Amino acid sequence: MRLLFIFYIPSGGVETLNRQRCRALKERGVECHCLYLRPGTGVQNAHNIPTFITNDEFEIQKIVRDGNYTAIIVVSAYHLIPIIRQTPYKGIIIFEVQGFGLKEQARGAMIHAKPFITPHTNALLNPKTPHIKALFRELYPTVNQYEFNNCMDVKHFTYRSLPKKDFPIIAWFGRIEDNKNWSEFLHIGHRLVQRYPTLKLWMFEDHTLSTPEERDKFQKLAVALSLENRLVLRSNVPYAHMPEYFSMIGDSGGFMCSTSKSEGAPYAIIEAMSCRCPVLTTDLDGVQSSVIHNVTGKYYTLGNIAEAVQQGVQIMEDKTLRATILNKAQQHIVTNFAPEPYCKQFLSMLSDLRGNK
Repeated sequence: MRLLFIFYIPSGGVETLNRQRCRALKERGVECHCLYLRPGTGVQNAHNIPTFITNDEFEIQKIVRDGNYTAIIVVSAYHLIPIIRQTPYKGIIIFEVQGFGLKEQARGAMIHAKPFITPHTNALLNPKTPHIKALFRELYPTVNQYEFNNCMDVKHFTYRSLPKKDFPIIAWFGRIEDNKNWSEFLHIGHRLVQRYPTLKLWMFEDHTLSTPEERDKFQKLAVALSLENRLVLRSNVPYAHMPEYFSMIGDSGGFMCSTSKSEGAPYAIIEAMSCRCPVLTTDLDGVQSSVIHNVTGKYYTLGNIAEAVQQGVQIMEDKTLRATILNKAQQHIVTNFAPEPYCKQFLSMLSDLRGNK
């Protein structure tokens, strides 16, 4: 069996997902390829995974014709589905949504996608994101629908014991763009600095994915909040090194803070939890499968900086609660996001769809 996963760019959560599931499925005898429409920094992580990078329709069609794929999984890029069907390919096409931005943006995209998806697609897939599931049911009632958690290699991406930093660290992961809500993180950090004089703010990003205008806004706000000496920006850290950073953040007494306005199933959160780094996140439906308030992490209300600070202080100062969150979060990831259950559900989906063809 051979699969092809298609996405826009090898960066962020989808690149991580593709890499994780390709390696997990390979161990079960499934050959996996990836196709991205443009270059991205995540290519550095794609060891031993055949990867194509092109946005030329004829080249994409040649890859499909030559690939002898059992199934093609198209993530977000629905405009490619009719192009694939213009080839002799008669196999399975699965359209997968891992995000699509704010809820209203997701609705608009899914409405616009109907003529591309409905005539040509065998199934829809999402990582247990309630608002995406609702859109699937409303807009695509006749198309097969599946949902299950994403996977990660919990055996290797896990806690590392390292020398402890002598200052607490609050970390943020994302792109310097509006939906990731970097400005709210800076305001939260500004408040916490008043309470913890040695606090550092570590921000992990892909600097190639921000606009000059957004970057300028970011730099101006950092200066206005007097955070220049507190901020450490890290761009495109190799994936193999990330368990060390998550572990250092957790051991410093700090936490990861996710300020996003909308998320599908963010990888940084489950990665932090696997490495015993506590998580404070906006209360979004896309993180409900990973974060349970005061059990595996903490929520705050989007836009409520005072509440975020209050919850963050509790993570840092309530040692009993912190220990409970660290233990239960790590176990939750091992139980629900390991490769074994993902592969079982993914292969079961393919078996269903092959039987229906």
